[in-house]
Amino acid sequence: MAKAIADERDAYLVEIDRLRLLIGQFNRLKHGPKSEKLEAQLLLAIEDTEQRLAQADAAREQEEEDKPAAERRPRPPRNNNRGALPESLPREHITIEPEDKSCPCCGGEMHVMSEDVTEMLDFVPAQFRVKAYHRPKYACRGCQEAIVQAPAPERPITGGMATEGLLAQVLVSKYADHCPLYRQAAIYRRAGITLDRSTLADWVGRSCWWLKPLHDLLTTTVLASNKLFADDTPVPVLDPGRGRTKTGRLWAYARDDRPWQGADPPAVTYIYSDNRKGEHPTHHLLDFKGILQVDGYQSYDTIASKRADGSIVLAYCWTHCRRKFFELHKSLPESKVEAANAPIATEAVQRIAALYAIEDDIRGKIADERRQVRQARSRPRVDEFRKWLMDRLGKISGKSKLAEAIRYALGHWDGLCVFLDDGRVEMDTNSVERTFRPQKLTAKNSLFAGSDSGGVSWSIVASLIETAKLNGVEPYAYLKDILERMVAGHPINRFDQLLPWNWKKLGSPQPA
Repeated sequence: MAKAIADERDAYLVEIDRLRLLIGQFNRLKHGPKSEKLEAQLLLAIEDTEQRLAQADAAREQEEEDKPAAERRPRPPRNNNRGALPESLPREHITIEPEDKSCPCCGGEMHVMSEDVTEMLDFVPAQFRVKAYHRPKYACRGCQEAIVQAPAPERPITGGMATEGLLAQVLVSKYADHCPLYRQAAIYRRAGITLDRSTLADWVGRSCWWLKPLHDLLTTTVLASNKLFADDTPVPVLDPGRGRTKTGRLWAYARDDRPWQGADPPAVTYIYSDNRKGEHPTHHLLDFKGILQVDGYQSYDTIASKRADGSIVLAYCWTHCRRKFFELHKSLPESKVEAANAPIATEAVQRIAALYAIEDDIRGKIADERRQVRQARSRPRVDEFRKWLMDRLGKISGKSKLAEAIRYALGHWDGLCVFLDDGRVEMDTNSVERTFRPQKLTAKNSLFAGSDSGGVSWSIVASLIETAKLNGVEPYAYLKDILERMVAGHPINRFDQLLPWNWKKLGSPQPA
């Protein structure tokens, strides 16, 4: 009895630990910085406590099973999120018959009156198969020279043995599931298929040759929009000449009109460069006209200022503005001056949070309604916030970190206020920053891109995969199908049909 009470107590303690971690995560997600590293650490901690809880549950269930039936306590309902198994999944039906079908009362033959069906989700490891194309040769018995044979099917890789399906699997594993090629080669070896990493790398490069025209079309389509998010992120690239890695750059340009019910489908395109010089976004945005939502990178200011016609309007990111205040609010003060400034930083964070609360209320509404609400509710708060910042700036040390944060906000004020007059504009650049998370995981697992050409290949495949995901398209089915269409000779003047949002309309089947 004492042991059962102790086990039950331990189970409750584990559950309390799990709930505390969950509450901490929710608080951080709501009020804290959106750090992917911190989020991953919390999720791992929660997983560990959930595993401990499951082990304790399993031990108690086994103890109950070992008891006589009369002494067993009712099993409490499990709160696992089991979900529903899709009807489209293939099913293996197994019928379990009683050992004796005769009536225990009279011994007569019994008939089926109903049945209980219990469904369990099973897994069959991925299987390789060989496609063997047979092309018979036909000859005429009367004419010795006449021979007829069907032409060989086109291959995605000349002389290669990889089908479009295998190429799609390699691309998705590397750029969507973040599994480097050397790990994929090890997985294939377990299935009895010996493929060198260099062979897989060759396949990726040749696949990107097929996909590059589609990536070019996607980039042209995205940059033709009149409202874009722009950002960049560093990627490590091997620099063979110096025996170490250098820092390349993935520039991302995204559109996402879903928050205001816009008609254009969401999309993102990545463009690789070997450095972060301003000449790259200048070239990318050469023909762009409209609203560009960015962080405080100086090159975007230069690009906009050179447009005498004002064809580029910069909308700055409130998340970047908030981050400078939040760091002062969250961190331990390094001096008495910073300690005195901490309450001011805290109030700044709270004022910005009030603006985001209004955004939560209007997310998903049409642009004009969003603009009207912002004019009525957000503008007074923004105007008051500016007056408050200017007043505080005159009362603190100009060399303090808080003064630096205030000057950053005031220096970007016009761009921070663009969202007030246009319901299509978001308060931040989170829409494009979210698209970098998968690329960070790919970089972390792969350590680095092998060369600048590898960075270009990365940008091509990642653009198509992330745009497919934004449009609810399964990446493997998409890449496999468009590779098959390209190899079969899909007309280049109809490549727009292969963009993810148009591909869905072609009626191509997708896995459940």
